Amino acid sequence: MTAINPTSRKTIAMVLAGGKGERLSPLTLSRPKPGVSFGGKYKIIDFVLSNFFNSNIKNVYVLTQYKSYQLNKHIRDSWDKWTGWDEHFEAISPETNSDGEEWFKGTADAIGHYLRFVEDSDADYVAVFGGDHIYKMDIRQMIDFHSAHQADITIASLEVPQAEARRFGVFSVDEQGRVLEFAEKPEQPQCIPGRDTCFASMGNYIFSRQKLIQMIKEGKKRYADLDFGKHVIPMMLAQGDAVYAYNFNENLIPDMTPEEKGYWKDVGTLDSYYEANMDLVAVSPQLNLYNYRWPILTKPSNLPPAKTVFDDDDRRGQCLDSYVCGGCVISGGTVRRSVLGQRCRINSFSVVEDSILLEGVNVGRGARIRRAIIDEGVQIEDGAVIGYDRDADQKAGYTITQGGIVVVSACKRD
Repeated sequence: MTAINPTSRKTIAMVLAGGKGERLSPLTLSRPKPGVSFGGKYKIIDFVLSNFFNSNIKNVYVLTQYKSYQLNKHIRDSWDKWTGWDEHFEAISPETNSDGEEWFKGTADAIGHYLRFVEDSDADYVAVFGGDHIYKMDIRQMIDFHSAHQADITIASLEVPQAEARRFGVFSVDEQGRVLEFAEKPEQPQCIPGRDTCFASMGNYIFSRQKLIQMIKEGKKRYADLDFGKHVIPMMLAQGDAVYAYNFNENLIPDMTPEEKGYWKDVGTLDSYYEANMDLVAVSPQLNLYNYRWPILTKPSNLPPAKTVFDDDDRRGQCLDSYVCGGCVISGGTVRRSVLGQRCRINSFSVVEDSILLEGVNVGRGARIRRAIIDEGVQIEDGAVIGYDRDADQKAGYTITQGGIVVVSACKRD
């Protein structure tokens, strides 16, 4: 990896974390998408913030809006405590804006509300990243690419097969990676020169600071709902700015496993959220949470270790091929191929299979659960059966995804 001189390339970050995440409902009825739990002990927001922290970029503003209190508290109680006197991981929301309570109308409009932080900074670059994806990335390598190409904006891009590219916004580029055109879900996506793959936008950007200020001010004159993908990037292409695509597949972190290279998940639907969590229990998961040279950080916990209780022939507490967090007690029940968040309790004679239990779930005696997502704090009654009978699950008012996953939430829809 290329060493970065932090004094010559100062970067501040703006993380967009205000999304409702409606396709993740009911998990997002009481929290924003970046505040949803993932991998037992983490929040989705922890992945992008860990990338910045591990990349030694520690001047970070997190822009929140939808039901933001708990997410703001999570950032304040964890991330802001790990920075130095001249560093910050700071959550800011529309209600704290001196201009009054106003919701963001587009991704670039959100930056526009807090452009003063960019203008007052002495940074050379501004990283504008989304807060709702699961991946690991050394952002310094993207900054290196941006600097080497003297770019005005660099767009993090996934290299995807041409057949899959029709689902994305696709860039056509020249041999140096400069973006020539952008097309949204094209019928015939243009391939990267010399390859049979295409560049799809990840929605993460490195801007040269003055160019970002210029484009936000110009864009706000034209569009009330100013958005990077719909407005800012096309404006920059039209005026001949240096727009480059950075190949995320070439980003390397210390001790990366072969399975991890290019791993990026948009957990925007309940099915994709379930699949990404379930990948964690694989023997060689694509996302390795045990890489201590690139850790995923979150709020520190003083919970005790997980515990199994009873080893009788008819009642045995056991976990098999599962991911179990601190504070859990498996008391005479069986857990197979599942992810258990903190402080879950699995009581006697119950069985949990191929499921995700968020923090504080209590599974009653003799209950059976399979292929389910159980929201935080839900109490499963003794003898309950979930995931075995679709009609019964629907009658109980549970959400059932296209992939057949049953979602049980304590929150009720309006």
